[in-house]
Amino acid sequence: MIKNLMRGLAPLALVLSPLAVPSPALSASGVILFPDALAELPEATEDTAGYKVTAFRHWNKGLDPADGCDTRAEVLVAEAVDAPKTGKDCAITGGRWTSYYDGQNVTDPALLRVDHLVGLEEAWQSGASGWTAARREKYANDQGAAATLVAVTARSQKDKAGRDPAEWVPAENARYCRYVGEWVGTKLRWGLSVDKDEMEALKLFADGPCEDTVVHRSTAPR
Repeated sequence: MIKNLMRGLAPLALVLSPLAVPSPALSASGVILFPDALAELPEATEDTAGYKVTAFRHWNKGLDPADGCDTRAEVLVAEAVDAPKTGKDCAITGGRWTSYYDGQNVTDPALLRVDHLVGLEEAWQSGASGWTAARREKYANDQGAAATLVAVTARSQKDKAGRDPAEWVPAENARYCRYVGEWVGTKLRWGLSVDKDEMEALKLFADGPCEDTVVHRSTAPR
């Protein structure tokens, strides 16, 4: 896993991350550079026992129970580049999206999936196995941070297949720097750990092409 990742990174590590930002922005309390954010993550062996997708109730009624849209539909509406129309029972038509996992522009919402950037099984193995059912539901429907749930093509979600950054990242540096930054930000937000291989893979990004990537700090609701 790690060896394959390193081979893929070798030619890309020469390219500076396009997500670098001027240092004055880092004075805000809500942001931190990727290497510093990574250093705050605890490393632990994954708990692989007992996972089932039903441990995370989703999709629930979303931020506005009165709008007739569940969390998935609300994310699609929020992330649209061109706003769609919502009809009866929150049926979504029209609109345009850009799937950042693969850079594809999509005009048919049926081709999109709302992905948990840090997947449910990964969250379970990284600490969520010890949460209450209510907290796992909050995680599975979290719209309090833009990175937790993302609208992407069904093809790219299938390609990712729930893998962590030791095994999968988007192909281009403009996307993988954003991805690993949001991965770390999500794990910090929810107090999740990383395993040894995951940490080693993330350090490759932190020590090279993504060292200037900004991670947005936030704290998940209790």
